[in-house]
Amino acid sequence: MNSAESAASVATSAAKFPLSLLCLSASWGGLELNTVRFADWMQRRGWPVQVITLADSPIAARAAALQLPVAFLSNRWKALDVPAASRLAGILRAFNTRALLVSRNGDLGVAVLCKTVYLPALKLVYQQHMQLGPPKRSLVHTLRFRALDAWLSPLPGLARQVLKKTHLSPQKLHVVPLGIELEKFADPALTRAVARQKLNLHVPADAVLLGLIGRFDDGKGQDFLVEELAILRRQHPNLHLLLVGESTRNEGNAYRDAVLRRVRELGIEAVVHIREFTPQPEIAYRALDISITGSTSETYGMVTIEAMAAGLPVIATATGGTLEIVDDGRTGLLFPLRNAAAFEAAIGRLLHEPELMQQLGQQAQAEALATYSHHRQCELTERVLLQLG
Repeated sequence: MNSAESAASVATSAAKFPLSLLCLSASWGGLELNTVRFADWMQRRGWPVQVITLADSPIAARAAALQLPVAFLSNRWKALDVPAASRLAGILRAFNTRALLVSRNGDLGVAVLCKTVYLPALKLVYQQHMQLGPPKRSLVHTLRFRALDAWLSPLPGLARQVLKKTHLSPQKLHVVPLGIELEKFADPALTRAVARQKLNLHVPADAVLLGLIGRFDDGKGQDFLVEELAILRRQHPNLHLLLVGESTRNEGNAYRDAVLRRVRELGIEAVVHIREFTPQPEIAYRALDISITGSTSETYGMVTIEAMAAGLPVIATATGGTLEIVDDGRTGLLFPLRNAAAFEAAIGRLLHEPELMQQLGQQAQAEALATYSHHRQCELTERVLLQLG
């Protein structure tokens, strides 16, 4: 590093100021996991960071495990909860917070109330994780979004949706892909054989292992994939399936139990391998030959990006943000939602064209590493924060 670069680095480091991340969720899914991961990454980059969440929540437990400062807040009355807004202001003042990042749409109301009534100098940033749904151009939404200093949208298509469905100023909108620590998914030392051994998977040497990584939820497609496996094995008896994940938190096990019951009814227990949620998903991906994304609609699709980073060919439903992440025919294959014939054709194509499997995996990995690295998310977010001051 030359003297100019060194000086710039020191200046950037000196400009870093205390940040707080707000996510009042009792669940544990992609949004919550991404919030804690991002807080950890930013702290490692030298930013003072605290996480504000519900007491006894999975977010609180994970943040504490990562040795992140954690503050607790409840928001019973949502956007009208003046006492909660006051408590939030006290938490922010105690940490000397200059910028508050909100990762859950439901928490924007109390954050805006806090800024408007108690901390007008606070920089307020919305880190979008979900699609907007219906248009949000009402007076309430317009005033709420006007209080934001920046809106970070993870995909260009979602950013266009924001401009179409809200009155947000375009100058406040920034495309910042949500990041993943991709290096571990691309680790060549974690071979397929090693990964299968770590998962205690006993499959034949010639088995082709399909996989769906993610929580058991009726919007994720495990039921569809189980039905399709039974059909596909008539022509491709070497197909096996790995399902990794737990039931959606706070929603019971009815769906998971139904999927496992169907596996037994179809007589495919020996070729369907179930593993619980793992904090090391890279092991599961590296064990696969083909990754499946069968979701009804993924706003962003972290599991798809993780599979791409692992160098896997991805077969995914042509819905939501997946349409932007997977380039059909170049970084994966898309099929219409729950279209059995199209899905079976995509599987058959890869099985008959091993060179295509390899090509898709290589191109997917290159795309993932270039676009969705956690380093890139942090760098782009830092640019926005430092511009806000």
